[in-house]
Amino acid sequence: MTFEVPEFTEETIFTWGAPPLKFGAGAIDEVGFELSAYDVSRVLIVTDPGVNALGAPQRLADNLARYGIESEIFDGVHVEPTDDSMNKATEYARAQGPWDGFVAVGGGSAIDTAKAINLLTSHPGELMDYINKPIGNAKVPPGQLKPLIAIPTTAGTGSESTAMCVLDILSMKVKTGISHWRLRPTLAVIDPLLTMTLPPQVTAAAGMDITCHALESYTARYYTTFDRKKPEERVTYCGSNPVSDLWCEKAMSLLAKSFRAAVQRGAEDVEARSDMMMAATFAGMGFGNSGVHIPHANAYPIAGMVKDYRPQGYPQDEAMVPHGESVSLTAPEAFRFSFDSAPQRHLRAAELMDPRADKVNDPREQLPGVLTRLMRDIGIPNGIGGVGYTEADVPDLVPGTMKQQRLLATCPRTPTEDDIADILTKSVQNW
Repeated sequence: MTFEVPEFTEETIFTWGAPPLKFGAGAIDEVGFELSAYDVSRVLIVTDPGVNALGAPQRLADNLARYGIESEIFDGVHVEPTDDSMNKATEYARAQGPWDGFVAVGGGSAIDTAKAINLLTSHPGELMDYINKPIGNAKVPPGQLKPLIAIPTTAGTGSESTAMCVLDILSMKVKTGISHWRLRPTLAVIDPLLTMTLPPQVTAAAGMDITCHALESYTARYYTTFDRKKPEERVTYCGSNPVSDLWCEKAMSLLAKSFRAAVQRGAEDVEARSDMMMAATFAGMGFGNSGVHIPHANAYPIAGMVKDYRPQGYPQDEAMVPHGESVSLTAPEAFRFSFDSAPQRHLRAAELMDPRADKVNDPREQLPGVLTRLMRDIGIPNGIGGVGYTEADVPDLVPGTMKQQRLLATCPRTPTEDDIADILTKSVQNW
Protein backbone atom coordinates (compact mmCIF):
# COMPACT_ATOMS: atom_id res chain seq x y z
CA MET A 1 0.00 0.00 0.00
CA THR A 2 1.41 3.38 -1.02
CA PHE A 3 0.84 6.45 1.12
CA GLU A 4 -0.10 9.40 -1.05
CA VAL A 5 0.81 12.85 0.25
CA PRO A 6 -2.05 15.26 -0.43
CA GLU A 7 -1.41 18.52 -2.25
CA PHE A 8 -1.80 21.16 0.44
CA THR A 9 -2.53 24.75 -0.54
CA GLU A 10 -2.94 26.03 3.02
CA GLU A 11 -0.26 25.86 5.71
CA THR A 12 -0.27 22.81 7.98
CA ILE A 13 3.16 23.27 9.60
CA PHE A 14 4.43 25.61 12.29
CA THR A 15 7.91 25.84 13.77
CA TRP A 16 8.87 26.59 17.35
CA GLY A 17 12.25 26.98 19.00
CA ALA A 18 13.88 28.38 22.12
CA PRO A 19 17.31 28.11 23.75
CA PRO A 20 18.00 26.09 26.89
CA LEU A 21 17.24 28.09 30.02
CA LYS A 22 18.91 28.42 33.41
CA PHE A 23 16.78 30.46 35.81
CA GLY A 24 17.13 31.58 39.41
CA ALA A 25 18.84 33.81 41.95
CA GLY A 26 22.60 33.45 41.58
CA ALA A 27 22.44 31.85 38.12
CA ILE A 28 24.98 34.36 36.82
CA ASP A 29 27.65 32.57 38.86
CA GLU A 30 27.25 29.38 36.82
CA VAL A 31 28.09 30.89 33.43
CA GLY A 32 31.72 29.76 33.54
CA PHE A 33 30.66 26.18 34.12
CA GLU A 34 28.21 26.36 31.22
CA LEU A 35 30.70 27.89 28.76
CA SER A 36 33.39 25.38 29.67
CA ALA A 37 31.27 22.70 28.00
CA TYR A 38 31.72 24.43 24.62
CA ASP A 39 35.53 24.20 24.51
CA VAL A 40 36.04 27.97 24.44
CA SER A 41 39.18 29.71 25.64
CA ARG A 42 38.59 33.40 24.77
CA VAL A 43 35.27 35.20 25.19
CA LEU A 44 34.03 38.74 24.62
CA ILE A 45 31.62 40.06 27.26
CA VAL A 46 29.23 42.54 25.65
CA THR A 47 27.52 45.15 27.84
CA ASP A 48 26.74 48.85 28.21
CA PRO A 49 28.42 51.47 30.44
CA GLY A 50 25.60 51.51 33.00
CA VAL A 51 25.58 47.76 33.57
CA ASN A 52 29.37 47.66 33.57
CA ALA A 53 29.46 50.28 36.32
CA LEU A 54 27.31 48.01 38.51
CA GLY A 55 29.95 45.27 38.38
CA ALA A 56 28.10 42.32 36.81
CA PRO A 57 30.43 42.02 33.78
CA GLN A 58 33.55 41.90 35.98
CA ARG A 59 31.82 39.33 38.17
CA LEU A 60 31.30 37.29 35.01
CA ALA A 61 34.92 37.71 33.95
CA ASP A 62 36.11 36.48 37.35
CA ASN A 63 33.79 33.48 37.11
CA LEU A 64 35.02 32.62 33.61
CA ALA A 65 38.64 32.84 34.77
CA ARG A 66 37.97 30.12 37.35
CA TYR A 67 37.27 27.79 34.42
CA GLY A 68 40.36 28.85 32.47
CA ILE A 69 38.46 31.07 30.07
CA GLU A 70 40.07 34.39 29.14
CA SER A 71 37.65 37.27 28.62
CA GLU A 72 37.51 40.94 27.73
CA ILE A 73 34.72 43.39 28.51
CA PHE A 74 33.30 45.57 25.75
CA ASP A 75 31.00 48.20 27.29
CA GLY A 76 30.34 50.27 24.17
CA VAL A 77 26.75 49.11 23.64
CA HIS A 78 24.39 51.96 22.77
CA VAL A 79 21.04 51.93 24.58
CA GLU A 80 18.56 51.42 21.72
CA PRO A 81 21.22 50.26 19.21
CA THR A 82 21.78 51.92 15.85
CA ASP A 83 23.49 50.78 12.68
CA ASP A 84 26.37 53.04 13.68
CA SER A 85 26.71 51.59 17.19
CA MET A 86 26.47 47.99 15.96
CA ASN A 87 29.04 48.63 13.24
CA LYS A 88 31.43 50.16 15.79
CA ALA A 89 30.91 47.20 18.14
CA THR A 90 31.60 44.78 15.29
CA GLU A 91 34.72 46.69 14.25
CA TYR A 92 36.00 46.45 17.83
CA ALA A 93 35.29 42.72 17.99
CA ARG A 94 36.98 42.08 14.66
CA ALA A 95 40.04 44.10 15.63
CA GLN A 96 40.43 42.47 19.05
CA GLY A 97 39.48 38.94 17.97
CA PRO A 98 39.33 36.15 17.25
CA TRP A 99 36.77 35.03 19.85
CA ASP A 100 35.56 31.52 20.64
CA GLY A 101 32.29 32.74 22.12
CA PHE A 102 30.32 35.65 23.52
CA VAL A 103 28.46 36.57 26.68
CA ALA A 104 25.88 39.36 26.59
CA VAL A 105 24.88 40.93 29.89
CA GLY A 106 22.40 43.80 29.88
CA GLY A 107 19.06 44.70 28.40
CA GLY A 108 17.89 43.88 24.91
CA SER A 109 20.35 46.42 23.54
CA ALA A 110 23.36 44.44 24.79
CA ILE A 111 21.94 41.07 23.75
CA ASP A 112 20.95 42.30 20.29
CA THR A 113 24.37 43.89 19.79
CA ALA A 114 26.04 40.63 20.79
CA LYS A 115 23.90 38.76 18.26
CA ALA A 116 25.06 41.12 15.51
CA ILE A 117 28.70 40.84 16.60
CA ASN A 118 28.44 37.05 16.63
CA LEU A 119 26.95 36.98 13.13
CA LEU A 120 29.39 39.47 11.60
CA THR A 121 32.52 37.91 13.14
CA SER A 122 31.43 34.37 12.30
CA HIS A 123 30.65 34.96 8.60
CA PRO A 124 31.54 37.38 5.79
CA GLY A 125 29.38 40.39 5.06
CA GLU A 126 28.29 43.66 6.57
CA LEU A 127 25.30 44.68 8.67
CA MET A 128 23.05 45.81 5.80
CA ASP A 129 23.61 42.49 4.00
CA TYR A 130 21.65 40.70 6.73
CA ILE A 131 19.02 43.31 7.68
CA ASN A 132 15.44 42.43 6.77
CA LYS A 133 14.01 43.50 3.43
CA PRO A 134 13.04 46.01 2.11
CA ILE A 135 15.61 48.00 4.09
CA GLY A 136 18.47 45.48 3.83
CA ASN A 137 19.27 42.44 1.71
CA ALA A 138 18.02 39.76 4.17
CA LYS A 139 21.03 37.54 3.47
CA VAL A 140 20.75 34.16 5.18
CA PRO A 141 23.58 33.34 7.62
CA PRO A 142 25.55 30.65 5.75
CA GLY A 143 26.41 28.52 8.76
CA GLN A 144 26.55 28.07 12.50
CA LEU A 145 27.50 30.94 14.81
CA LYS A 146 29.71 30.80 17.88
CA PRO A 147 28.31 30.07 21.36
CA LEU A 148 26.44 33.04 22.85
CA ILE A 149 25.14 33.11 26.41
CA ALA A 150 22.55 35.84 27.01
CA ILE A 151 22.04 37.26 30.51
CA PRO A 152 19.26 39.87 30.66
CA THR A 153 19.33 42.60 33.29
CA THR A 154 15.89 43.96 32.39
CA ALA A 155 12.58 42.13 32.24
CA GLY A 156 11.35 43.14 28.83
CA THR A 157 12.71 42.31 25.41
CA GLY A 158 12.89 38.54 25.72
CA SER A 159 15.90 38.81 23.42
CA GLU A 160 17.59 36.04 25.39
CA SER A 161 15.16 33.56 23.81
CA THR A 162 14.50 35.06 20.37
CA ALA A 163 16.11 34.76 16.96
CA MET A 164 16.22 38.43 16.05
CA CYS A 165 18.05 41.65 16.83
CA VAL A 166 16.63 45.15 16.47
CA LEU A 167 18.32 48.45 15.62
CA ASP A 168 17.73 51.98 14.32
CA ILE A 169 18.93 52.90 10.83
CA LEU A 170 19.98 56.49 11.48
CA SER A 171 19.99 57.70 7.88
CA MET A 172 16.43 56.46 7.32
CA LYS A 173 15.08 57.29 10.80
CA VAL A 174 13.53 53.85 11.04
CA LYS A 175 13.92 50.83 13.28
CA THR A 176 14.38 47.40 11.72
CA GLY A 177 16.25 44.19 12.44
CA ILE A 178 17.82 40.89 11.49
CA SER A 179 15.73 37.77 11.85
CA HIS A 180 17.03 34.22 11.51
CA TRP A 181 16.95 31.18 13.76
CA ARG A 182 20.77 31.03 13.86
CA LEU A 183 20.81 34.27 15.91
CA ARG A 184 19.06 32.59 18.85
CA PRO A 185 21.41 32.42 21.88
CA THR A 186 22.97 29.12 22.84
CA LEU A 187 21.78 29.49 26.43
CA ALA A 188 19.66 32.00 28.34
CA VAL A 189 20.75 32.62 31.94
CA ILE A 190 18.09 34.47 33.92
CA ASP A 191 19.04 35.85 37.34
CA PRO A 192 16.24 37.98 38.84
CA LEU A 193 18.64 39.60 41.31
CA LEU A 194 20.21 41.52 38.41
CA THR A 195 16.99 43.53 38.02
CA MET A 196 16.50 44.67 41.63
CA THR A 197 18.02 48.14 41.07
CA LEU A 198 16.10 48.99 37.88
CA PRO A 199 14.36 52.39 38.17
CA PRO A 200 10.54 52.34 38.10
CA GLN A 201 10.40 54.04 34.69
CA VAL A 202 12.67 51.42 33.12
CA THR A 203 10.73 48.61 34.79
CA ALA A 204 7.48 50.06 33.41
CA ALA A 205 8.76 50.49 29.85
CA ALA A 206 10.41 47.08 29.73
CA GLY A 207 7.30 45.48 31.19
CA MET A 208 5.13 47.00 28.47
CA ASP A 209 7.39 45.31 25.93
CA ILE A 210 6.60 41.97 27.61
CA THR A 211 2.91 42.86 27.59
CA CYS A 212 2.87 43.68 23.89
CA HIS A 213 4.95 40.62 23.02
CA ALA A 214 2.42 38.38 24.71
CA LEU A 215 -0.67 40.17 23.41
CA GLU A 216 0.51 40.57 19.82
CA SER A 217 1.70 36.98 19.65
CA TYR A 218 -1.58 35.70 21.08
CA THR A 219 -3.66 37.74 18.63
CA ALA A 220 -1.40 37.19 15.60
CA ARG A 221 -2.71 35.59 12.45
CA TYR A 222 -3.08 31.84 13.01
CA TYR A 223 -0.47 29.73 11.24
CA THR A 224 -2.99 27.67 9.23
CA THR A 225 -4.35 30.79 7.49
CA PHE A 226 -1.10 31.38 5.59
CA ASP A 227 -0.37 29.98 2.14
CA ARG A 228 1.67 26.81 2.07
CA LYS A 229 5.44 27.42 2.21
CA LYS A 230 8.32 25.40 0.90
CA PRO A 231 10.89 24.39 3.56
CA GLU A 232 13.39 27.02 2.42
CA GLU A 233 10.68 29.71 2.57
CA ARG A 234 9.84 29.26 6.24
CA VAL A 235 10.49 32.35 8.35
CA THR A 236 11.02 32.84 12.07
CA TYR A 237 7.54 34.35 12.53
CA CYS A 238 5.08 31.60 11.54
CA GLY A 239 1.89 32.97 13.13
CA SER A 240 0.13 32.13 16.38
CA ASN A 241 0.20 28.42 17.17
CA PRO A 242 -0.65 26.09 20.06
CA VAL A 243 2.83 26.09 21.62
CA SER A 244 3.37 29.85 21.50
CA ASP A 245 -0.15 30.36 22.86
CA LEU A 246 0.70 28.42 26.03
CA TRP A 247 3.75 30.56 26.78
CA CYS A 248 1.86 33.80 26.09
CA GLU A 249 -1.02 32.84 28.37
CA LYS A 250 1.38 32.11 31.22
CA ALA A 251 3.23 35.38 30.59
CA MET A 252 -0.02 37.35 30.80
CA SER A 253 -0.97 35.67 34.07
CA LEU A 254 2.40 36.57 35.58
CA LEU A 255 2.02 40.17 34.39
CA ALA A 256 -1.41 40.41 36.00
CA LYS A 257 0.06 39.19 39.27
CA SER A 258 3.31 41.16 39.48
CA PHE A 259 3.73 44.00 36.95
CA ARG A 260 2.37 46.81 39.11
CA ALA A 261 4.23 45.49 42.16
CA ALA A 262 7.54 45.38 40.27
CA VAL A 263 7.14 49.04 39.28
CA GLN A 264 5.95 50.26 42.68
CA ARG A 265 8.20 48.28 45.04
CA GLY A 266 10.68 46.46 42.82
CA ALA A 267 13.68 47.29 44.95
CA GLU A 268 12.54 44.89 47.67
CA ASP A 269 10.07 42.51 45.99
CA VAL A 270 12.15 39.58 44.72
CA GLU A 271 9.04 37.56 43.88
CA ALA A 272 7.66 40.30 41.63
CA ARG A 273 11.04 40.70 39.91
CA SER A 274 11.26 36.94 39.41
CA ASP A 275 7.76 36.83 37.94
CA MET A 276 8.62 39.64 35.51
CA MET A 277 11.80 37.91 34.36
CA MET A 278 9.86 34.70 33.86
CA ALA A 279 7.13 36.57 31.99
CA ALA A 280 9.69 38.19 29.69
CA THR A 281 11.23 34.82 28.85
CA PHE A 282 7.85 33.12 28.36
CA ALA A 283 6.61 35.93 26.12
CA GLY A 284 9.86 35.68 24.16
CA MET A 285 9.22 31.97 23.67
CA GLY A 286 5.81 32.97 22.32
CA PHE A 287 6.39 35.94 20.04
CA GLY A 288 9.83 34.76 18.98
CA ASN A 289 8.07 32.07 16.98
CA SER A 290 4.57 33.35 16.27
CA GLY A 291 5.40 37.02 15.68
CA VAL A 292 4.19 40.49 16.61
CA HIS A 293 2.17 42.91 14.53
CA ILE A 294 0.81 46.48 14.49
CA PRO A 295 2.02 47.88 17.86
CA HIS A 296 5.59 46.80 17.11
CA ALA A 297 5.41 47.96 13.49
CA ASN A 298 4.25 51.40 14.68
CA ALA A 299 6.94 51.46 17.36
CA TYR A 300 9.73 51.49 14.80
CA PRO A 301 9.01 54.96 13.33
CA ILE A 302 7.87 56.28 16.73
CA ALA A 303 11.32 55.48 18.13
CA GLY A 304 13.25 56.20 14.94
CA MET A 305 11.83 59.70 14.38
CA VAL A 306 12.03 60.87 18.00
CA LYS A 307 12.17 64.62 18.52
CA ASP A 308 13.31 65.76 21.98
CA TYR A 309 11.78 63.23 24.37
CA ARG A 310 14.08 62.17 27.20
CA PRO A 311 12.49 59.66 29.60
CA GLN A 312 13.40 59.45 33.26
CA GLY A 313 15.64 56.56 34.23
CA TYR A 314 17.47 56.50 30.89
CA PRO A 315 20.62 58.29 29.66
CA GLN A 316 19.81 61.97 29.16
CA ASP A 317 22.50 62.83 26.62
CA GLU A 318 20.22 62.26 23.62
CA ALA A 319 16.53 62.01 22.79
CA MET A 320 14.99 58.53 22.72
CA VAL A 321 11.70 56.69 23.06
CA PRO A 322 12.42 53.43 24.90
CA HIS A 323 11.30 50.44 22.88
CA GLY A 324 8.83 49.31 25.54
CA GLU A 325 7.14 52.70 25.55
CA SER A 326 7.05 52.97 21.77
CA VAL A 327 5.33 49.59 21.34
CA SER A 328 2.69 50.38 23.94
CA LEU A 329 1.58 53.81 22.74
CA THR A 330 -0.62 52.58 19.88
CA ALA A 331 -1.48 49.17 21.36
CA PRO A 332 -4.97 50.04 22.68
CA GLU A 333 -6.09 51.35 19.29
CA ALA A 334 -4.34 48.54 17.42
CA PHE A 335 -6.30 45.94 19.37
CA ARG A 336 -9.55 47.76 18.62
CA PHE A 337 -8.61 47.42 14.96
CA SER A 338 -7.76 43.70 15.17
CA PHE A 339 -10.65 42.69 17.45
CA ASP A 340 -13.03 41.42 14.77
CA SER A 341 -10.42 39.01 13.43
CA ALA A 342 -10.41 36.97 16.67
CA PRO A 343 -12.87 38.31 19.29
CA GLN A 344 -12.48 35.41 21.72
CA ARG A 345 -8.69 35.69 21.75
CA HIS A 346 -8.87 39.41 22.51
CA LEU A 347 -11.37 38.80 25.32
CA ARG A 348 -9.33 35.92 26.75
CA ALA A 349 -6.21 38.10 26.71
CA ALA A 350 -8.06 40.84 28.60
CA GLU A 351 -9.20 38.31 31.19
CA LEU A 352 -5.68 36.97 31.68
CA MET A 353 -4.20 40.46 31.97
CA ASP A 354 -6.80 41.58 34.55
CA PRO A 355 -9.05 38.80 35.88
CA ARG A 356 -10.95 41.28 38.07
CA ALA A 357 -11.79 43.79 35.36
CA ASP A 358 -15.46 44.60 34.96
CA LYS A 359 -17.04 43.55 31.68
CA VAL A 360 -17.87 46.50 29.42
CA ASN A 361 -20.86 46.82 27.10
CA ASP A 362 -18.76 46.99 23.93
CA PRO A 363 -16.53 43.87 23.92
CA ARG A 364 -13.99 45.48 21.57
CA GLU A 365 -13.22 47.92 24.42
CA GLN A 366 -12.38 45.20 26.97
CA LEU A 367 -8.70 44.72 26.09
CA PRO A 368 -7.98 48.40 25.32
CA GLY A 369 -9.56 49.31 28.67
CA VAL A 370 -7.39 46.80 30.56
CA LEU A 371 -4.30 48.14 28.79
CA THR A 372 -4.96 51.83 29.37
CA ARG A 373 -5.62 51.28 33.10
CA LEU A 374 -2.32 49.43 33.39
CA MET A 375 -0.44 52.10 31.47
CA ARG A 376 -1.87 54.87 33.64
CA ASP A 377 -1.05 52.98 36.84
CA ILE A 378 2.63 52.51 35.93
CA GLY A 379 3.28 55.94 34.39
CA ILE A 380 3.47 55.21 30.66
CA PRO A 381 3.09 58.41 28.54
CA ASN A 382 -0.42 59.22 27.32
CA GLY A 383 -0.22 58.21 23.68
CA ILE A 384 2.23 59.34 21.03
CA GLY A 385 1.46 62.90 22.11
CA GLY A 386 3.14 62.09 25.40
CA VAL A 387 6.47 61.58 23.62
CA GLY A 388 6.27 64.69 21.45
CA TYR A 389 4.19 63.82 18.37
CA THR A 390 1.05 65.58 17.13
CA GLU A 391 -1.56 64.68 14.57
CA ALA A 392 0.48 66.64 12.02
CA ASP A 393 3.30 64.07 12.35
CA VAL A 394 1.12 61.11 11.39
CA PRO A 395 1.78 61.30 7.60
CA ASP A 396 5.52 61.12 8.31
CA LEU A 397 5.15 58.14 10.65
CA VAL A 398 3.00 55.96 8.38
CA PRO A 399 5.71 55.06 5.81
CA GLY A 400 7.99 53.80 8.58
CA THR A 401 5.25 51.44 9.76
CA MET A 402 4.47 50.22 6.25
CA LYS A 403 8.15 49.28 5.77
CA GLN A 404 7.70 46.65 8.49
CA GLN A 405 6.00 44.11 6.24
CA ARG A 406 7.66 41.23 8.12
CA LEU A 407 5.60 42.29 11.16
CA LEU A 408 2.44 43.39 9.41
CA ALA A 409 2.27 40.02 7.64
CA THR A 410 1.37 38.41 10.96
CA CYS A 411 -1.45 40.85 11.70
CA PRO A 412 -4.77 38.95 11.60
CA ARG A 413 -6.37 41.85 9.75
CA THR A 414 -4.14 43.35 7.07
CA PRO A 415 -3.89 47.13 7.57
CA THR A 416 -3.73 49.68 4.77
CA GLU A 417 -1.84 52.97 4.98
CA ASP A 418 -5.13 54.67 5.84
CA ASP A 419 -5.72 52.15 8.65
CA ILE A 420 -2.28 52.83 10.14
CA ALA A 421 -2.84 56.59 9.86
CA ASP A 422 -6.16 56.20 11.67
CA ILE A 423 -4.59 54.10 14.45
CA LEU A 424 -1.78 56.63 14.94
CA THR A 425 -4.18 59.59 14.89
CA LYS A 426 -6.45 58.02 17.50
CA SER A 427 -3.34 57.24 19.60
CA VAL A 428 -2.18 60.84 19.99
CA GLN A 429 -3.98 60.55 23.35
CA ASN A 430 -5.09 57.24 24.84
CA TRP A 431 -7.10 58.65 27.73
